[in-house]
Amino acid sequence: MTLDLTRLAMTVLQPGYAGASLPDWMRGALDQGLGGIVLFARNHPLDLAARQIREQCPDAVIAVDEEGGTVTRFEVETGSSVPGNRALGVVDDVALTERVGRQLGRMLARAGITLDYAPSADVNANPANPVIGVRSFGPDPALVARHTTAYVAGVQGAGVAACAKHFPGHGDTATDSHLALPTVHASRELLAERDLPPFRAAVEAGVRAVMCGHLLVPALDPDLPATLSRAALTELLRDELGFDGMLVTDAIEMRAVAAMFDPGEIAVRAVAAGADAVCAGLVTEDGLYAMRDALVDAVRTGRLPEERLAEAAARVRAVSTWYADQAPRRQKALAEPDEPAGLEAARTALTVTGTARLSGPPLVVEVNTRHSQAVDQDNPTGVTAALSAALPGTRRVPLEPGGALPPLGTGPVVLVVHDAARHAWVRERVDQAVRERPDVIVIDTGIPADPAGGAHLATHGISRVSAQAAAEWLVS
Repeated sequence: MTLDLTRLAMTVLQPGYAGASLPDWMRGALDQGLGGIVLFARNHPLDLAARQIREQCPDAVIAVDEEGGTVTRFEVETGSSVPGNRALGVVDDVALTERVGRQLGRMLARAGITLDYAPSADVNANPANPVIGVRSFGPDPALVARHTTAYVAGVQGAGVAACAKHFPGHGDTATDSHLALPTVHASRELLAERDLPPFRAAVEAGVRAVMCGHLLVPALDPDLPATLSRAALTELLRDELGFDGMLVTDAIEMRAVAAMFDPGEIAVRAVAAGADAVCAGLVTEDGLYAMRDALVDAVRTGRLPEERLAEAAARVRAVSTWYADQAPRRQKALAEPDEPAGLEAARTALTVTGTARLSGPPLVVEVNTRHSQAVDQDNPTGVTAALSAALPGTRRVPLEPGGALPPLGTGPVVLVVHDAARHAWVRERVDQAVRERPDVIVIDTGIPADPAGGAHLATHGISRVSAQAAAEWLVS
């Protein structure tokens, strides 16, 4: 193995690690040319993790999956300070979306993050989608496109690179790609009309990165998921949409692709297809070097042109160079006073039907659903905390999926649900509660079903500020 070739192979890898401290073997990998690292909530405190990485390798691309709302890594313990994409789409104020993106960008800039794996540019065309849902700006391509553009402008305006995902669009799926390979049953014409406009808009807006999804799209490639498909990554994204920035894979340990090939083979096939960076959300030392060696061996045996590997590495380094050049922009953004754009958006997005309010501490029944693996399971809805702060004595009863309602008593009752439109059993619990207590207050933190109860509040996302907005309305 030549040093140059092994360093090229290391440059295109973006692994994650376990624990709060950067492992010694990861430090060694950075010294050997590792191009970047992705951080998750398990690496808290993330500002310290980023500082350790930056001290070891100033040029490393430090990435994080911080969408705001339901998917947060920085604020998983308290809930996000921004409401998430669906709420922004409901408000449909692109200037506000840009301000929210800038608020997130400042938070990431303060922590030393290079790249945010956001926004989700998926058009949530399937209401039963188990993994996108409120992570999308909505079901309308034009709406998603204009808010994707605004979000990118906000994050990158703060000097942090944005990343539009999950190309070519994860919105019309009924399968979670963390668990199995979803298929997008759409013609090439429908893809062009519905799924591609937000990505085209992101490219035109100068987004620095795009993440491809683990999606089988037979209209593009009947055999391989987009992550491994030259037709999707090179012919469509590069040649047709004109994207020349860094293309990163979704995490390759997700079953959609992990069930097909081992990590090294996935890395080789993804880079050969046109990907520039391979995200491996959680790896061991042996696993990291196995991927590196697979890439090197593929070049040596002629499966992967060295020019393609060099091109991929150059695009990774271009993100690092861009970030370095943005230092004056970050400095300016960080000097700005913090504005609560997220709270403003959450308040504006709140949709209320009915008039019931709270005059005393309620019983809060949290009807919990299983979130996708994109969501940290510890991410709180925040409703009980927000109501407890306003009404001391608030009681909480959590319901596991499929669980029975507790006795509702005679005092005020708040039912907190998520994605009632998608879960029949959740709608059954709501119907039962309304029969027993017509004055029950229902708060839906996801994509809501038809309003029910004495008051029905739709926050259109899980976040600290969404919960605060709902609590403010109920006690006003």
